[in-house]
Amino acid sequence: MKFTIKREALLKPLQQATGVVEKRLNFPILANVLLVLDEGLLSITGTDLEIELLSRVPVEDVKETGETTVPAKKLLDICRNMPEGADITISSEKGKFLVKSGRSRFSLSELAADEFPSIDVSSVETDLSIKNRDLKRVIEATHFAMAQEDVRYFLNGMLWEIGDGYFRGVTADGHRLAMSTCDLAIKPASLTQVIIPRKAITELLRSLGDNEDEVNLTISRHHARIVSPTVTFTTKLIDSKFPDYKKVVPKGGDKVVTVERDKFKEVLSRVAVLSNEKLRSVRLELKNNLIRLFANNLEQEQAEEELNVDYKGEELKIGFNIGYLLDVLSAAPEGSVSLTLSQASGSALIEHTEDKQSLYVVSPMNT
Repeated sequence: MKFTIKREALLKPLQQATGVVEKRLNFPILANVLLVLDEGLLSITGTDLEIELLSRVPVEDVKETGETTVPAKKLLDICRNMPEGADITISSEKGKFLVKSGRSRFSLSELAADEFPSIDVSSVETDLSIKNRDLKRVIEATHFAMAQEDVRYFLNGMLWEIGDGYFRGVTADGHRLAMSTCDLAIKPASLTQVIIPRKAITELLRSLGDNEDEVNLTISRHHARIVSPTVTFTTKLIDSKFPDYKKVVPKGGDKVVTVERDKFKEVLSRVAVLSNEKLRSVRLELKNNLIRLFANNLEQEQAEEELNVDYKGEELKIGFNIGYLLDVLSAAPEGSVSLTLSQASGSALIEHTEDKQSLYVVSPMNT
């Protein structure tokens, strides 16, 4: 293997593949990335046996094709610290992996390419196309509500539901729920539900571009694979059943508050400065066309804000985790959002007033 490539062209796919590389070094080969150069295309693959990411980049200056594996982080750090615009020449011969650029020269250890593990996706049950931008939007709108290391391991990921002409992502952690939907051109014969692990969602979000390209999504009994023109991403599924999320969405709320997203977010951010660092609580008091917000902490410090809103219901006092509200507002599109409430002990349903593709549920807390 021998080729020359621009630093910037190599850096992005190398970063993507290195993101999934095994950090614990249980097997030395898992600390490496697989490099395969063939027909003017360089493929870079990283895996931790649960996730596999293959990133492709065209190479014009090819002297010799081939394949090998090298330490992922070391190669990434070398390329990252090269000057911008630098030409990098990479060669692998006689057991030595050489990286050269200008007066710089590095020699890295190699492991045989045929020892590198791969994830096999067989017995495909669902196969469809979805726009790259739609998939990314669904993930961006919901990923923050995934649980972290919850004993209910089905919450440590994102539900993907494929139904009659729609694709939906749902996350929950027991205190909040996020849901976002996009349209599909196909209408599958049956409903499909799978749970994508948290790490896979994080790495997939980093690798998805923001364009109208179609990506292919295939789902088997144990795996999901997303194929775009530049990346092939494969992940094992969480072997569990996601709870019935529709039962969590509150219905019949008679108190509707409409507020400008950015203004509400600014007020909450200021109040959050003096909120309890552990509980992160904020109390909302609703009156005619007005919200009053209160927060305090263990040092007896207090914050109070008022914000004009569109509200004509009964007076209501209700508390929330301020971080949960800020997460929702950060994920929601610009414009106005509505909070639908019923009583102080009931969850809030939060939606954009015009964009109905996403909705959020936040449980109340004592303040």
